[in-house]
Amino acid sequence: MTVSTLRLQHLEPENVIRFLGHPMHTHDVPHLIYVATGVAHLVVNDAPMTLRARESVWLASGVPHSARYEHGSLVLGPFLNVSDSPPISVLKLGVVPEIAAVMTTVLGVAPHSSAQVAVLRDAIGNVLRGVSSTYFALKTPSHPAVAPIARAAVRSTRTLAELASEQGLSVRHVQRVFQDETGMPFQRWRALARLNVAIAGMRGGQSVGQVARTAGYRTRSGLVKALEREVPADDIAGLLGRAKRPTGPSPSRG
Repeated sequence: MTVSTLRLQHLEPENVIRFLGHPMHTHDVPHLIYVATGVAHLVVNDAPMTLRARESVWLASGVPHSARYEHGSLVLGPFLNVSDSPPISVLKLGVVPEIAAVMTTVLGVAPHSSAQVAVLRDAIGNVLRGVSSTYFALKTPSHPAVAPIARAAVRSTRTLAELASEQGLSVRHVQRVFQDETGMPFQRWRALARLNVAIAGMRGGQSVGQVARTAGYRTRSGLVKALEREVPADDIAGLLGRAKRPTGPSPSRG
């Protein structure tokens, strides 16, 4: 990178972070980090993450993150409406054409008024809601001790007995609350909730292996079998078409 280019990047001091990155911090609203070009090396919730051109990550409010961008990179980080939170606290997205299109529009428009920002923020939110819309409509328990169990159950491989013990509840009590408040047994609710997270990730272009880990499956094949049990074949084909193909050796089936 030339000295003249570096000077140009510093013409507007508040925008320098789009080229260089920023230290660890949080926001009180949801946040999208989108790589227009180049490579971004992030630390999100103490976990390293790399995004390449046209990839993004969707963060809930309060998620700590830092960023370091390689030379020649341009990264945008629009704030989102409070209502546009991801289905999980950190949802890494692959190359989603709809997101790339709206973010290219943001670059071209270069909004400078609050009214323009609001319009483009709504447009980004509309795209993200399409990515994350739940496939299965599920009620979440409102019981104050069972609601945390529901949240943990989606991504954890821990048993119901382990989750219930953390809240000082019996398995039977938790099962009864789930049946009363959601209309289905705990295990059935957990299976569909995990698939909702997985389907959102696949819509976002993540690989099946990445999605499996995010949604609490031990193996890629475990997720595929769960999809085959609950989702029509045509929908599965569409999801697999959007998910990134694995680049390494084929994972073992189990």
